[in-house]
Amino acid sequence: MTAPIPFFKPTLGQAEIDAATEVLASGWLTTGKQCAMFEAEFAEYVGAKYAVAMNSATAALHLALAARGVGAGDEVIVPTMTFAATAEVVQYMGATPVLVDVLPESLLIDPADIERKLTERTKAIMPVHYAGYPADMDAINELAARVGAFVVDDAAHALPTLYKGRKIGALADSTCFSFYANKTITTAGEGGMFTTDDEHLAASARQLSLHGLSRDAWRRFDTNAPWDYRINDAGYKYNLTDVAASVGRVQLTRSDDLFAERQSIARHYSKLLNDLDGIRPLHDATDDSVVGAGMQHAWHLYVTVLEGPLDEIDRNGLIQHLAAAGIGTSVHYRPLHMHPLYTDKWGYKPDDLSIKVIDNNTLKVHAVHIDNTRGNQIHREYTRQYVLPDWVQPELLRARMSDNGKK
Repeated sequence: MTAPIPFFKPTLGQAEIDAATEVLASGWLTTGKQCAMFEAEFAEYVGAKYAVAMNSATAALHLALAARGVGAGDEVIVPTMTFAATAEVVQYMGATPVLVDVLPESLLIDPADIERKLTERTKAIMPVHYAGYPADMDAINELAARVGAFVVDDAAHALPTLYKGRKIGALADSTCFSFYANKTITTAGEGGMFTTDDEHLAASARQLSLHGLSRDAWRRFDTNAPWDYRINDAGYKYNLTDVAASVGRVQLTRSDDLFAERQSIARHYSKLLNDLDGIRPLHDATDDSVVGAGMQHAWHLYVTVLEGPLDEIDRNGLIQHLAAAGIGTSVHYRPLHMHPLYTDKWGYKPDDLSIKVIDNNTLKVHAVHIDNTRGNQIHREYTRQYVLPDWVQPELLRARMSDNGKK
């Protein structure tokens, strides 16, 4: 068997190693000048006025809610097809997560279901740009404005995603990015960034990210700075280190090239997978409507859908087959409303949303959409979604899938 192909391996070079080594040699390792420069460079890159570096996207999402005073009695709308962090931070604040459906053709949050679930208690909407493709930000912002809510953009997948020609990063009240190891750029494994055009919101998030102190450590201990500070709020320990920021700065200069590599691989996958029976890319990278018209898919994930009669599809068998061939894959995600936290604590049931688990081996998306103009009902069923790794050798994959009966 050839060498195993992991689900993902970060692209790090000598420049990142040199940058981190320089910081280690400087004697200042925690939040400092490297973080400040990283924030300024990142804000410019995404077109935001302010950026605050944090140790994870989860931290950024949490403080996006905390800085706006979300609390008990408030409701926050979250798509069910997302990672744990998006909805768990709502519960950190004592608020209620309201799970909504996703569109079957994209797995992006469904504006029509958002509208159905808006109430006078809706405080925020948290869209997720699933796999790296942009959600309908115009519709989402309009719905939020209708009830006086704000929008926290979960952009963990979305660097560098474009929506109508603009980078995700300044299209909501606040935007939260991830620099986890498998993202387009990384800050040595863990990290995040909070961006906004609101100066007060940025200042509040920054203060909360370091114990609620009026000054962060590198300013307090600078030779020419006064020592004094005040504790203004009960904050958290969410700051990013200069070691991590130094790696992030180098990665940011490579972001466009790293994206181009992902896009090239995605196009190659689509050209090959489009010819296979029973498997369909969720987003076809060769389709101009996906990669054009001012929209840009970041290709954080390359998602495929297995189609056909349920008794003829074996997603888990395919995953095992690929694993035996040394090819790593992953399922993204089991919908939140199917997890014990949301069934036991919040009372969700499988039929509450259109995504249903049919049995232990099947994820089935069954959606009914109503076209208000024509009054048509469009039924689409997707089965057994799974995710291919970034660097599967497409020719090898195609051969192996053909040998396995093209399931």
